[in-house]
Formats: sequence, C-alpha cells, structure tokens
Amino acid sequence: MNINQYFKQAIDANASDLHLVGGEFAMMRVDGQLKKISDSTLDSKAFLVAIKEILSKEQQAVYEDEKDLDFCYTFENSRFRVNLHQQSEVVGLSARLIPSEIPTPASLRFEETLAQIPNLLDGLVLVTGPTGSGKSTTIASIIEEINKNRKAHIITIEDPIEFLFKDKQSLIEQREVGIDTKSFASALKHVLRQDPNVILVGEMRDPETIATVLTAAETGHLVLSTLHAGSASEAVERIVDVFDGSKQKQILLQLSSVLRIVVAQQLLPAKDGTLIPAREILVNTSGVANLIKENNINQIKSAIQTGGKEGMVTMENSVKELLEKHLISKETADNRTGRARTV
Repeated sequence: MNINQYFKQAIDANASDLHLVGGEFAMMRVDGQLKKISDSTLDSKAFLVAIKEILSKEQQAVYEDEKDLDFCYTFENSRFRVNLHQQSEVVGLSARLIPSEIPTPASLRFEETLAQIPNLLDGLVLVTGPTGSGKSTTIASIIEEINKNRKAHIITIEDPIEFLFKDKQSLIEQREVGIDTKSFASALKHVLRQDPNVILVGEMRDPETIATVLTAAETGHLVLSTLHAGSASEAVERIVDVFDGSKQKQILLQLSSVLRIVVAQQLLPAKDGTLIPAREILVNTSGVANLIKENNINQIKSAIQTGGKEGMVTMENSVKELLEKHLISKETADNRTGRARTV
C-alpha cells in the first residue's frame, strides 16, 4: 500500500485535511466539506505497515507507548501536521495541510486591532478557538509581519513545527517539542536566557507552561500563544481555573497586567465555497484589567459589547458584518449566533 497517494490527492485537491482510518473509506475535507476519495475501505493491516514506513524508530516507539503521536510530514514540498491515534483498536491518521506560503493579514481579513499586534513590544496575545479554526495560521501571519518589518529575535516553541519561517528583518529560531526540547515548560525555563524579543508558545497546556508564559510577558517580551476556548472570557477563565485557589489571586493579578488582546476565532462556510474567519476580539483596557483582577470574568462579554471604540468586536457583530457584506448566507449566520440550531 502506498500511503503517499492519499497525501498527493489532498495536495492536488487543495484539501485542508486528510483522514485515513483502518477499515474505513479515505476522506478529505475540501472547503469545509468531507469527501470520500476512495472506492474501497483501507485494509487495516496494510495501512499500519504503510504508516510505519513514514515514521522514524523514535516516533514508532512513542506511538507504541502512548497510542497518540503528533508530527510533521513533508511530501512533494508540502507539509502536513499529522496526528496518529488509535480508535476501536485500529489506527487512525488525521493530517492538516500547511500552506507553503504564510497568508498575509489582508488575505486573512485582519481587523485593525489584529493588524496592530505586530507593533506590540511586550505582553500576552492569545488566539483561541476550536481545532481547525485557523489559530496557527493567524499567529503565523502575525509572526511573519514582525519578521518582515522589525529587527527582532523570535523564538517559537511548537508541537510540531507547522509554518517554516525564513529570516527577513528578524532572526527566527523554531524549536520542536520532542526533538529540540522535552516540553513547552522545559523550553520556557531557558528561553529568557536566549535574548528573545518575541516568543511563540504553540499551546498553553499546563500550569507550569501558563505560569512561565505570564512571567515572560511580564518581563518585557511579546508572547503569542493559543488555547482551546470558544470565547475570550472562556479563555481567561480557563487560564485562571488551571490553578488552585491560593494561586489564583496571583495569576489574576499577572494576567490583568500582561494581557493585551484575546482573539476568539472560528471559520464559517462562505458563499464562494471557501472558509472565512469570524472573530471576537477582547482588548485589555483598564476596565477589562479591573474585571480580571477582581475575578469578575463573567462581565467580560458585556465589556466587549460596549468596547467598540477600543477595537473590541463581539462574535455576533463579526458574523453580522460578514452577512451584511454578502460573504456568508443567512442560514450560516443564524447557526453561528444562536438563532438556529448550532452546527
């Protein structure tokens, strides 16, 4: 079995994702829709053999031990972020095609608030949203703008490395968890000794990583990271809830001080068959900082609703604007703003 034929089909179709599961039909996602790409199901045993052929011995050992593995795979100059997993005792593979060119802020329809992020010199910027909402792409575009316009030392810590950057005005070092460092937390322990201006932390997963990120942002560095959260207030709440009660007060104080912007993003099906981002944007004004400091996180949504002059945008207004510009259908807008069944 030649597993690369499926990667090639995904590349040729400009698919966003490829899904291969033993005993199932091969599928790929094109413009948000899953499509079958084979007339017969994958033979589970042959599929497992084929997967092992693209893994290193170290990767095979990790998968055998944990039954989960994240890695990047390159085929015909195209890069895929791959997750290997087990379900119903057979192997499953999900691969995200990483664009070879880093999208520009204009192509991603950056709001003015987002377009100003590359000018920030310190603090914490969070991009949140569900899996597949374009968080990594948004951050990569911000990093590339810094790279093109500032003489900065940028260090990324990723699992795995997705977009590959080439030095322009900046010096960029990309470190991969499991290859260049043991963990996000381990890399962050030493990163401040490496004279960075900008730090990208692929994901804030655990208390140690979150605490170190806040300290880095507190000591004069611009830190960008992601969280799996559906809204800006939920992102703040998740950061705080990771810590025990006794530590929460310190975290609330730090977060209120270092947070700059939270972007909660989702991708919607556009009328032209592509996907288009809708974004909720929270700017950490003095009023929002007080809400965080006092742990009144439930009031953040109201602050966003009244914070238009400061560059804040509610998800409802973002979706409404896309509808008014005839970029999405009314059905899509209703489904995303709670006026119809959520999809």
